[in-house]
Amino acid sequence: MIKQDSENQPDTPPASAGRRTLLKGTVAAAAAPMVLTSRKSAAQTVELPPSPPVEPWTQELPAQFSPIERAAALDPAPTAVANIGAGECGRGEHQRFAEICGKAIERGTPPLFYELKARENRDWVFNPAYPPQPVWGFRGSDGQVTAPGPTFFARYGQPVIVRIHNELPQGHVGFGSPEISTHLHNAHIPSESDGFPGDFFSPVKAGPTLTTAGQWRDHFWPNVYAGLDRYGGIGDPREGQGTLFYHDHNLDFTAPNVLKGQAGFYLLFDDLDSGDERDANPQALRLPSHPYDYPIILQDKRFGPDGVLFYDQFHPEGTLGDRVCVNGRIQPVLKVARRKYRLRILNGGPSRYYFLHLVAPNGARQPFVYIANDGNLLPRPLYNQNKMALAPAERADIVVDFSMYPRGTELYLVDRQIQDDTRGPKGVGRGRPVLKLIVDRDPPEPDVSRVPLRLRALPPISAAEIAAATVRRFEFDRRNGQWAINNELFEVDQPRVIVPQGAAEIWELVNPSGGWHHPIHVHFEEARILSKRVKGVDVPIPPWERGRKDIFNLLPGDDTVTRVFMRFRDFHGKYVMHCHNIVHEDHAMMLRFDITP
Repeated sequence: MIKQDSENQPDTPPASAGRRTLLKGTVAAAAAPMVLTSRKSAAQTVELPPSPPVEPWTQELPAQFSPIERAAALDPAPTAVANIGAGECGRGEHQRFAEICGKAIERGTPPLFYELKARENRDWVFNPAYPPQPVWGFRGSDGQVTAPGPTFFARYGQPVIVRIHNELPQGHVGFGSPEISTHLHNAHIPSESDGFPGDFFSPVKAGPTLTTAGQWRDHFWPNVYAGLDRYGGIGDPREGQGTLFYHDHNLDFTAPNVLKGQAGFYLLFDDLDSGDERDANPQALRLPSHPYDYPIILQDKRFGPDGVLFYDQFHPEGTLGDRVCVNGRIQPVLKVARRKYRLRILNGGPSRYYFLHLVAPNGARQPFVYIANDGNLLPRPLYNQNKMALAPAERADIVVDFSMYPRGTELYLVDRQIQDDTRGPKGVGRGRPVLKLIVDRDPPEPDVSRVPLRLRALPPISAAEIAAATVRRFEFDRRNGQWAINNELFEVDQPRVIVPQGAAEIWELVNPSGGWHHPIHVHFEEARILSKRVKGVDVPIPPWERGRKDIFNLLPGDDTVTRVFMRFRDFHGKYVMHCHNIVHEDHAMMLRFDITP
């Protein structure tokens, strides 16, 4: 039978300061005790007590969510150059702003405007067993400050300008740092709107890659496909993405700021994946659509004996959460109708891996259709699946047909991954339920959604392109207690790689470290896995990794190598590659690469 409280599950066993701490003047949280050791990690946290018990299945997630409403206009109006005089931080000039917006207006799809306000909500309830407590979320159009933040519905060919205000409390006490740099993972966007880690800002502080502090910042998200210059129009539709998310990328403080709530979904549609299951366009896939298209973010968190969220932001190994929040709640309930749903499941980090199953109360696995990994539809759906393995920042879109269950049926999303530290998973156990689903009603209208035999075709890669591609090798390792790439720490103002705009390259991602998993993320471009090799032997690429991806999970072992093929098109400027176990990113496992025109 399914046990209700995760503390009873068999697979859940009961340093130095960041380089920017003095620069930013952050007030540190009360950290866990640390003891010096002779190990490479330099310091180890004393074992933490488990989070207090919770009251499972007492909070309901909304049966449907409302996408953020757009603003009629922004005052002052957006400009290509930073409007410093009106309070905007000193960002770089928006690339191709007039060109892309002008063409959108000609097409009859003028830019849309949105506003987000990063604020503190002091009364967030993760679970009724824990006290109301502060989180750092986003205030959307409904006036509520939520963590995660509001969900965007966007469309290819229609640019978006999001004005993000930083109204977080300055001089706060606790973990996190009240500057923001919002990254839209993994959109094809110009570097000045990518959320580069050094572009953090607040009303009183500016990151090293900005010119001035500011109260707000305009992000230009053009919503064009990669291949804009080669294919014309809005690019190559085979490069379309769907399930994106935005999150803070604050230099040295990404993990604590994301943990406090700075994340949300950005869903991107086009003529193929149109977000309308009743779409009359014969090209449309007609997948389950809103309100039966439901995003779910999982985040691991740990709570102190008082039930208050805890994180040791200065320890290079971080703090593994032993509670899993689902859309900001611990062991909530989602009530669903008897019909097909598209569930977009995101591992929101910071460190835990998941091995997810949909099960009946007796533990029997239930089937679903796997349609997308990371932000990308697969070429073909994978039918009759019953498991998902998600590294930090990986996503899986699945379609579940709840019409096969009678009303009153209870199902559970169960994590069966064994993991007791931030190194990575250790195996598979009985599991712990993180979400309860109750089939409680018949839909008010017929279900006309479908999962067709073909989804999104892959852009071709020729043998000539592979042969001509520059090959670079990157080793993700640990040296003297510090996380490093090719034995070097991150330097925000020093590019380690220069890539010509329009180039195609093969990057070899190598994990020689003992026991550590590294989910590697390259900003700006989706990539294709060419091969995986362990101890000199090629291993099969799983079916769900044979599409376009932006997270590449490097398993530990001797000379584990993943070779990926990427193109660098349309925009230029500064970007980063890093481990998306964002504790490792905060402790310098990141490099800057520049695309040059």
